[in-house]
Amino acid sequence: MTDTIDYAQLMHNAMRGLMADLLRKIGKDGLPGEHHFFICFDTKHPGVDIAGWLQERYPDEMTIVIQHWFDNLVVMDDRFSITLNFNDTPEPMVIPFDAIKTFVDPTVEFGLRFDEDTDGDNGGPIEDVPESPMMEIKEKDDAPKSDAEVISLDSFRK
Repeated sequence: MTDTIDYAQLMHNAMRGLMADLLRKIGKDGLPGEHHFFICFDTKHPGVDIAGWLQERYPDEMTIVIQHWFDNLVVMDDRFSITLNFNDTPEPMVIPFDAIKTFVDPTVEFGLRFDEDTDGDNGGPIEDVPESPMMEIKEKDDAPKSDAEVISLDSFRK
């Protein structure tokens, strides 16, 4: 037993639980209204299972968009699986929740960031979501898409 409560870890676990609950609801009922999600994840994280060509193209991280076309969304306690459309080719993928770096729903200006810092900060709600790069992406491209989109976040890094 430790002498302190690890609030950062408790918050980290709660945010991942929120994400899992939300994805379960979406898997069952579908996305309501104009809601959509940008999920950025570490492609090198143990348990990530994506097509080889995606792994080659995105060796460090990848952002998926869950919006118009997705299938087979299954949520487990520690990961989710989903099939997305890339260039008219359905690609199944498995993403552990611990691999996720950011989760954003720009429709309602909601976002979560999960950092792997050594100082004990395990991330938290994204502050000022309207100013986030994800909001800029939505404003630049309002046309509906039939394929999933992969967005590189490298140009937005500070």
